[in-house]
Amino acid sequence: MGRFAPTTLDLDGKVILVTGGTGSFGRRFVETVLARCSPRKLIVYSRDELKQSEMQIDLADRFGPEKLARMRFFLGDVRDRERLSLAVRGVDVVIHAAALKQVPAAEYNPSECIHTNVLGAENVVWACLANRVAKVVALSTDKACNPINLYGATKLASDKTFVAANNLSGDIGTRFSVVRYGNVVGSRGSVAPLFQRLIAKGAAELPITDPRMTRFLITLDEGVDFVLSSLSMMRGGEIFVPKIPSMKITDIAAAMAPQLPIKVVGIRPGEKLHEMMISSDDARTTVDLGDRYVIEPAFAEYQRAPIDGGEVAEGFSYASDTNDEWLEPEAFLAMLETDGPRRRRRATD
Repeated sequence: MGRFAPTTLDLDGKVILVTGGTGSFGRRFVETVLARCSPRKLIVYSRDELKQSEMQIDLADRFGPEKLARMRFFLGDVRDRERLSLAVRGVDVVIHAAALKQVPAAEYNPSECIHTNVLGAENVVWACLANRVAKVVALSTDKACNPINLYGATKLASDKTFVAANNLSGDIGTRFSVVRYGNVVGSRGSVAPLFQRLIAKGAAELPITDPRMTRFLITLDEGVDFVLSSLSMMRGGEIFVPKIPSMKITDIAAAMAPQLPIKVVGIRPGEKLHEMMISSDDARTTVDLGDRYVIEPAFAEYQRAPIDGGEVAEGFSYASDTNDEWLEPEAFLAMLETDGPRRRRRATD
């Protein structure tokens, strides 16, 4: 069992919808739920018909026709409130994973990022309330804490939208929570796949934006388990933050190609040296549950009991450079390998 594997999963007989369901997280989430549970329906809501077609073929090969019969694939964009509301009819659980996530692209195209990440979040809230969805979990990012880039700012706005949505549910009873975690090892846009491509091409050096840079790291399977376990314990309004290790970017390069020198190329627009998931200002409402922290809502006008947990120290913050847990090279390579076989297989299908 992984570090965040849920002890109970109450998804049998449920109708579940995943926005951005053809992305890295969405695909792994769907695979995990099909393997562990018996949902009545599992709906993928996304924009790319080619990715949906490829996903259907892959799932049919892996799970067979009986499991595939539980799947539904809806073309749509979270920017389209009417289409989203139609897709959410009869749904019990929504996992909101759709987002524009590339930091430099968001800096260059701010309005596009705002329309998807902020207005799209509002559309998800509206559609879920209109259709009396029971539970909603929205995926966030460490960049939403003390943001300096547009992507982080839009995700902070999204987080606030989902937390505050609990105060709008009234007798509808929909509960909204957020999960916030760091860089997914091996996912598109992270540094490890870039290094892998350069190493495969015979690069003479690896580019490093800044040798001081650190990042939180989590595997895709751990991210899915964290969402599922947070879903099972949520009461509405929480931001769940996993306790995960940090690593210096220079150590990642050394682990992957110890024979190659590094070349410092400078920080990209909107990049931070270090990431933070809980600021000292959030510490006043943060509780420690052992394997995760929970930022409780600052106000809760709806009826809920707070999650029981230990207090954090005065002035506490959770940042990648001051983390208590650091990843050794061997452990990092093992994390990278957990995603490698499935990704390589899909590339050769």
